[in-house]
Amino acid sequence: MMHADAERVTVPQVGSANFASARARLDGIGFLFLLVFLLALLSWAWSSGMLPEILSYREDIIYLFRQHIELVVSAAVLATFTAIPIGAVLSRPAFRGSSELILQIFNLSMTIPTLAILALSMSVLGIGFAPAVFGLWAMTILPIIRNTYTGLRAVSPHLIEAARGMGMTPAQVFWRVELPNALFVIFGGIRIAFSICVGTAPLAFLIGAGGFGELIFTGIALNETPMVLAGAIPTALIAVITDFLIGRVQYHLVPRGINPLR
Repeated sequence: MMHADAERVTVPQVGSANFASARARLDGIGFLFLLVFLLALLSWAWSSGMLPEILSYREDIIYLFRQHIELVVSAAVLATFTAIPIGAVLSRPAFRGSSELILQIFNLSMTIPTLAILALSMSVLGIGFAPAVFGLWAMTILPIIRNTYTGLRAVSPHLIEAARGMGMTPAQVFWRVELPNALFVIFGGIRIAFSICVGTAPLAFLIGAGGFGELIFTGIALNETPMVLAGAIPTALIAVITDFLIGRVQYHLVPRGINPLR
């Protein structure tokens, strides 16, 4: 009977619940503001007669949309599946003395300019898809590692001790107690990482990986505003839709007891 009740132990993290709820409200306000801005931009493009010029690039938009999505999905999914295990390992007691030092090493990916990371990856991997994915991965991995580490460290020690007292093994404590209670914070890092990846992906055009950067940078070089907007507007829309979809997954996947949104 006790084993059945211990399938998944989740307790509200009172100290961080208010903060998470406030952050969720701010995220919602930011999402609404960006959506209003995009609608206003489209309205301006329509009233100025620029929308038909933007739509004249629809074939390019469709083609580059696929390239952009491939870059974002490949880099962000790779970052997610590598960063969560790293953050989980760093949160273990054996690494608590050196975890902050290791995290500072990963911080270097955020301090080095984006173009420098892409240039370094290009010098090693050549030109095209592979160096672009590696560069985007390097720029998006830190938020997930940091949030995974922070979320797991924030789980109440009393909750962990209670789980051990119920006879759970260390693996059961991690999967049934620590991870579910840290899931909301981990998803926050994933949302940040995907947003960074979507917004940075246009730079991949500079190393031959395609994407909406082809329209944006070519339009800047030719001083063609419709061409720039044909790449910038879809990029912004992808960012908004991606954040919304991950937010929905977060809402339904995080257990009710520790999800301030439910």
